[in-house]
Amino acid sequence: MTVSTTTRSAQELTAQARELLGVSRLTNHALTSWLHGLSGVDQVGCEARAASLGTRSIKTTAKAWAIDTAISMIDLTTLEGADTVGKVRSLCAKARVPDPLDPTTPSPAAVCVYGDMVATAKQALGDSGIHVAAVATAFPSGRASMDVKLADTRAAVEAGADEIDMVIDRGAFLSGDYLTVFSQIAEVRQACGEAHLKVIMETGELVTYDNVRRASYLSMLAGGDFIKTSTGKVSPAATLPVTLLMLEAVRDWRELTGVQVGVKPAGGIRTSKDAIKYLVLVNEIAGDDWMTPEWFRFGASSLLNDLLLQRQKLATGAYSGADYVTLD
Repeated sequence: MTVSTTTRSAQELTAQARELLGVSRLTNHALTSWLHGLSGVDQVGCEARAASLGTRSIKTTAKAWAIDTAISMIDLTTLEGADTVGKVRSLCAKARVPDPLDPTTPSPAAVCVYGDMVATAKQALGDSGIHVAAVATAFPSGRASMDVKLADTRAAVEAGADEIDMVIDRGAFLSGDYLTVFSQIAEVRQACGEAHLKVIMETGELVTYDNVRRASYLSMLAGGDFIKTSTGKVSPAATLPVTLLMLEAVRDWRELTGVQVGVKPAGGIRTSKDAIKYLVLVNEIAGDDWMTPEWFRFGASSLLNDLLLQRQKLATGAYSGADYVTLD
């Protein structure tokens, strides 16, 4: 197995894509033929399987493990126009010490902020090992020139971002202009340097499951280290059927290319029960290799509090209530 690597140029990614597609030139026609040659999605079957896996019963010991695993996979997020330096520092403090009453509580994988808050988050997290993720490329709409998108990305990386969450041009994708989407992802991947790239597809705007599958493959082909469902600003955001399709895509992509890519559902995942359903999907669809923060993340703001309350309940036998966790 080969992990998805960083510091790849757009030219290298284009050459790899040509080789995989078996073409001398990477054109929109070649990408269309390849993406539309993917097997179609059985909507009824996909939704039924996701619903079935979501009913799995998790016993006490496994539940305790699942809660700790889910906490360790969270990208603890604040993406509001009213974000302040104080709010970001407070969120970082919570990431470093999620439960002051229990030092064994794992920390989230990352704190996710707007690019102008990266330096603040980086300083507040210090040597904790918690990553700083920054949304970029004119998040959440993606409606900006490439010069602006690349400048947005480079500024976040220069400020210390370990991870970049970019949004694709949904208008180009839905118009069938796959080459533009590929080129933009590849250029942003190059601008990321050593930072990892998560590609947000905004699945709620892609309309069909077939489009979700195509966008997943296109994002991986163009160099994404992660594929991500949503910005959290559009409804529906993450859903079990969409995440199932994405997990199938990364599993099959590794079999096809030897490269492993991560998955990040984001938006609307608020409870421990929700998180555990997603972990069941990961285990059943992609397998153990994805059951780590390196390869699976939750984009969430309120999820951590519910996980902490459920963790306290397992430890003490009593539900503590919202007064026993900090507000985000």
